[in-house]
Amino acid sequence: MSFTLAIVGRPNVGKSTLFNRLVGRRLALVDDQPGVTRDLREGEAKIADLRFTVIDTAGLEDATDDSLQGRMRRLTERAVEMADACLFVIDARVGVTAVDEIFAEILRRKSATVILAANKCEGRAAEAGLLEAYALGLGEPVRLSAEHGEGMMDLYTLLKPMVTDAEERVTETAPETDVDVDEDDPDAGPRVPTWEKPLQVAVVGRPNAGKSTLVNKLLGEERLLTGPEAGITRDAISVRLDWDGLPVRIFDTAGMRKKAKVQEKLEKLSVSDGLRAVKFAEVVVVLLDAAIPFEQQDLRIADLAEREGRAVVIAVNKWDAEADKNEKIQMLREECERLLPQLRGVPLVTVSAKTGRGLDRLRDAILGAHDVWNRRVTTSKLNQWLGAMIEAHPPPAPGGRRIKLRYMTQAKTRPPGFVVMCSNPKEMSEAYSRYLVNGLRVDFDMPGTPIRLWMRSQSDQNPFKGRTKSTPSRLRKHLK
Repeated sequence: MSFTLAIVGRPNVGKSTLFNRLVGRRLALVDDQPGVTRDLREGEAKIADLRFTVIDTAGLEDATDDSLQGRMRRLTERAVEMADACLFVIDARVGVTAVDEIFAEILRRKSATVILAANKCEGRAAEAGLLEAYALGLGEPVRLSAEHGEGMMDLYTLLKPMVTDAEERVTETAPETDVDVDEDDPDAGPRVPTWEKPLQVAVVGRPNAGKSTLVNKLLGEERLLTGPEAGITRDAISVRLDWDGLPVRIFDTAGMRKKAKVQEKLEKLSVSDGLRAVKFAEVVVVLLDAAIPFEQQDLRIADLAEREGRAVVIAVNKWDAEADKNEKIQMLREECERLLPQLRGVPLVTVSAKTGRGLDRLRDAILGAHDVWNRRVTTSKLNQWLGAMIEAHPPPAPGGRRIKLRYMTQAKTRPPGFVVMCSNPKEMSEAYSRYLVNGLRVDFDMPGTPIRLWMRSQSDQNPFKGRTKSTPSRLRKHLK
């Protein structure tokens, strides 16, 4: 296991900026207002030849009750206990505050190794605060500027002897999509998730639907910050877990409200981070609140996942609070078919993130959706099917000339994509394309997954047209 460094300190001292500097990417949200970070975010850090895990934490608040600040503090203290070392960051321009002194004492008790870092040290304004940092009794402070990248080599010198077993750097990579189909490859098929490349699942939905609670239940611990307040999660947090033998990287995202209601810059950044998580996922779980399912925003989120070409699963949370479950599930299925025709047959699962009921069904639905997302159909079967579909319902005849559908083949998977060669693709109606797509869903068992269908033209021209008849050369020799 790699060396783990937790970055801790008061709000707005530059922890997330330093985290982004160490991982080399803008993963954590950064803003001038304090208290942006609320959950624990892990990343693979790199300083020269050092590789280690770094944890960005919420700002340490002087609160110990069950308020949001108190729960954030307990989560940060848990990260301190998990980490091999702590990087205690202060703001050199502000100087040492009373809160810094309290937390320095806490870190001395909880963590064996504490590195003191004075951030924002660019310019002379930081000199006084840098000198005050010695009074904390944590040794000589490292002079840093996370914004400008100054002091990284001093930090490298301190971390070098601590990092003994550094893992190879692991990065979040977008899943392989729109994979070309090779029918000659007998081993071609769905990618089997491994610990090196786990199945990537994003949990998305409106605020307060229970996304973080669901992820915590799967992990078996309070890893993500939860509570009755809506909009607690801000960053899109990814965690790895073994889900009954299935290696999974699951993304917990911020709640997505209607675009017109998103006015603050910070919420816009949170939603943007959630949309990025959808692009990194293979399967998107759209989590609904059973009390108010299929709101307009839920439909937009599901449509977004379909347009991105990701496998989709609809999960209805807070099912334990429902009184008449049989009537409600029937209504939900009817609403799903009516409101999401582009995802006809999408798996709909009822769960309770609070009690854990239904999570086994959710796992099976995710695996099933991933399998359909990777499905391949041979060209021979497709053309037999196409002939039957044309016979049952011929294509349109714009201008009195019927469009001829010549043959069909599957060009891609993840999601399934098909090409139909026809005589006049520009005149093909959307209604007939939907007719073919819905037929593919039913006849080849591809419910719920996005299906791409492209019409391509094929020339009717005779390749020998315009050639003059001539005697073959081998015959001309005998005729002489």
